Amino acid sequence: MSGGGADDAMGRLRRVAVRGPSMSPTLSDGDVVLARFGAVPRPGEVVLVRWVARPGQLSVKRAVWTDGPGWWVLGDNPYRSTDSRQLGPAEVLAVVRGRLWPRPVRLRAREW
Repeated sequence: MSGGGADDAMGRLRRVAVRGPSMSPTLSDGDVVLARFGAVPRPGEVVLVRWVARPGQLSVKRAVWTDGPGWWVLGDNPYRSTDSRQLGPAEVLAVVRGRLWPRPVRLRAREW
């Protein structure tokens, strides 16, 4: 039996609020998404990431390819996104499965 900590988060679903325009038009500022922690990301999926250069910041981006121990991720809006082009590879914490609010929809992977 687990005594708590990171293992307890594996496979859990959490609501995450999207902030900023970086994932437009797929997601907008203020959208609420459902993220599955511990899910294995695939290229093209929307993911929740943490940056080595900014450990206190979580971001919603699109996984593009694995890059060593992390993932190269990009925003869907290249003109308004701070992503791997500036910050390098990111640690993927969760895979976003769908938008809950304002209009529930399952998110699909995009081909790169």
